[in-house]
Amino acid sequence: MNTALLQEIERGTKNAQIKKNIINYYIKNGSSTLTELSKELDLSVPTVTKLIMEMHDEGYIDDYGKLETAGGRYPNLYGLNPKSGYFIGVDIKQFAINIGLINFKGEMVDLKMGIPYQLENTQKALDDLCSIITKFIDRQRVDKHKILNIDVNISGRVNPESGYSYSIFYFNEIPLSDILNERLGYKVTIDNDTRAMTYGEYLAGCVNNEKNVIFINISWGLAIGIIINGKIYTGKSGFAGEFGHVKTYDNEILCHCGKKGCLETEASGSAMHRRLYEQVSKGASSSLSAQITNEEPITLDDIIEAVNKEDILCIDLVEEIGQKLGSQIAGLINIFNPEMVIIGGTVSATEDYIMQPIKTAVKKYSLNLVNKDSTIVLSKLKDKAGVIGACMLARSKLFDNY
Repeated sequence: MNTALLQEIERGTKNAQIKKNIINYYIKNGSSTLTELSKELDLSVPTVTKLIMEMHDEGYIDDYGKLETAGGRYPNLYGLNPKSGYFIGVDIKQFAINIGLINFKGEMVDLKMGIPYQLENTQKALDDLCSIITKFIDRQRVDKHKILNIDVNISGRVNPESGYSYSIFYFNEIPLSDILNERLGYKVTIDNDTRAMTYGEYLAGCVNNEKNVIFINISWGLAIGIIINGKIYTGKSGFAGEFGHVKTYDNEILCHCGKKGCLETEASGSAMHRRLYEQVSKGASSSLSAQITNEEPITLDDIIEAVNKEDILCIDLVEEIGQKLGSQIAGLINIFNPEMVIIGGTVSATEDYIMQPIKTAVKKYSLNLVNKDSTIVLSKLKDKAGVIGACMLARSKLFDNY
């Protein structure tokens, strides 16, 4: 592929900025006519035509043919050339890695879910991550030179601008993105996992024209992603969204962040896991009781499976988590007045069992005039939200400040 545009973007020319805007428009809107594009960019049709022809010659834009209209001349439709570039998204979970490859249009070319992996803050875990990504790239049949960016999701404090991950793989003063770039031989960016899930839902999930959205990631931990006026909100250093570490309770439960009383200690997958052990130790009965008594490990997925098989104790625990979380989501709704609140993450797989207590608590604790504006929905992408979001971020970060 001709890399003239990428070189032009690096130089920061005026034409490069317009071309970035054109690509970003097509990323979010699909194909369009030259007239539609000129109106959107507030440029003359001749100027847009000249730029589109240049981008067509560079291989980024395709002519999709004539658009049939009610009368008059049939205008041509233009859009992104799917084969002009590819992007990889890597979603790191506690015990697995999900990795995908999309083309320039955002269509999934290859997706590998559940690759076994142990997330630890060790050099070995970083080496294993690089090995998994390299093997995934090696199996691809696309032109490897057209892989333009790899975006890696990491939980915790991540600064996407500087490329530093402060919660994990922070071994020295070199940005993690630079380390991965050198190890993999490709441009690499990093981002927070919840933010990637949010972006995935925004571009390819349940969002439909809403511009103000909050995504609630209820997994082992608890975090939120925020979209304001169609833009991901990262905060000054990329740390926005640490909802789980708001001081909410006067308990003595030590959170993994090192503090006590965090919301996450009472309303998260880890809290549900702890409460299950507490209840069984007090004599409560569950389909998982025998495993706990025999000291066999119980995963969050085990609890969710028990819920969906109508285990009464596990259902009660999910509802307890939902009520506590819903009262705090009510506060977010009062503050942000969002159009949509998306419930996602591992625990969202319990569906109505978590949704109903959340909705009930939101209605009880939020202002009536405000909560009427907010639709509360389940994640559409489910366990693929993170990897799809990472793929989309890998593409957007080249052409827009997402």
